[in-house]
Amino acid sequence: MLRRRWRFVGNRTNGKAGNADASKPLLSDDKIKTAQAFVSPSSLAKEQSTVNINPGHTTQESRSSSSLDIYTEHFGLTERPFTLLPDPDFLFWSDAHSRAYTMLEYGILTRAPITLITGEVGTGKTTLLHHLLKSVDDKVRIGMISNAHGDRGELLRWVLMSLDQPAPAEATYVDLFAAFQTFLIDEYANGHRVILIFDEAQNLSAESLEELRMFTNINSNKDELLQLVLVGQPELREIIRRPDMRQFAQRVSSSFHLTAMDRLTVRKYVGHRLEVAGAERNLFGPAATDKVYEATGGVPRLVNQLCDLAMVYAFTRDRKRVSWNLVQQVLDDGAFFASGMPAEESGSLS
Repeated sequence: MLRRRWRFVGNRTNGKAGNADASKPLLSDDKIKTAQAFVSPSSLAKEQSTVNINPGHTTQESRSSSSLDIYTEHFGLTERPFTLLPDPDFLFWSDAHSRAYTMLEYGILTRAPITLITGEVGTGKTTLLHHLLKSVDDKVRIGMISNAHGDRGELLRWVLMSLDQPAPAEATYVDLFAAFQTFLIDEYANGHRVILIFDEAQNLSAESLEELRMFTNINSNKDELLQLVLVGQPELREIIRRPDMRQFAQRVSSSFHLTAMDRLTVRKYVGHRLEVAGAERNLFGPAATDKVYEATGGVPRLVNQLCDLAMVYAFTRDRKRVSWNLVQQVLDDGAFFASGMPAEESGSLS
């Protein structure tokens, strides 16, 4: 199968309803301090500190100690089921995600020069990448680059650094390219494959994409010495379809576009994440999950955000399940940032 030998480089912006009584204050006196801790800067800093280049990995200690886990004991959970950080442990295999991963793995196994995965923000692209990174073997060298930018030459430095190769500031472009070519040839001679993964690749300019295409021209007879995986938002696909990008597009051998979840899939998704977090039953009624779908358009990241807020509201009301009314109250209060958007528009976000 494909174990892990990789390095991450770049900037991150980055896997079963009682009614609420609207006449009661949302926060009872005995829970004000706890709720304040939920949104305190120190709590947010603690949550952010769990980000690690080991994909989706946080220790159980860091999860259980965070003050953001205010409702886990209330609901009988082992951890928060709806967080915004990509976590392969929570990966939900919808039909679309299964097909996307199949095309991603197919591109790698068949040594496709370029594999393209696109989708709106929050549709689970990065989570799929992290799952892939956990499954590659020692004969695969992976450089992962997020939000790469810069002029000609700077991209090559990003690439070399992602592969743990030196990129001296005083080196010329010719020197850097020669070093990169030598590295690829040496890895090939040692039976290793080299894969560059670009997350948020829609930020790459047309010139940078053309530079990447030139990198894929480094080959040995019929074997590709370098494979590219480009993951980004839909505009990346539009860039590659431009007439001046014809040569690049011809090298794309495997491609998939992830869409948002439908109503039934959102129900399954919510139940899956609750089960992984230790819930013995679905804490969201069907009407509640349907309301979540309508407000988020089925975008996983937005579903997580709204469900998390709804569980906080349920916790402050001593409710053991999330009802339609509680989800609606989150929306009415403006606590959910995207709540004012129609489902059609929300579905185009990520």
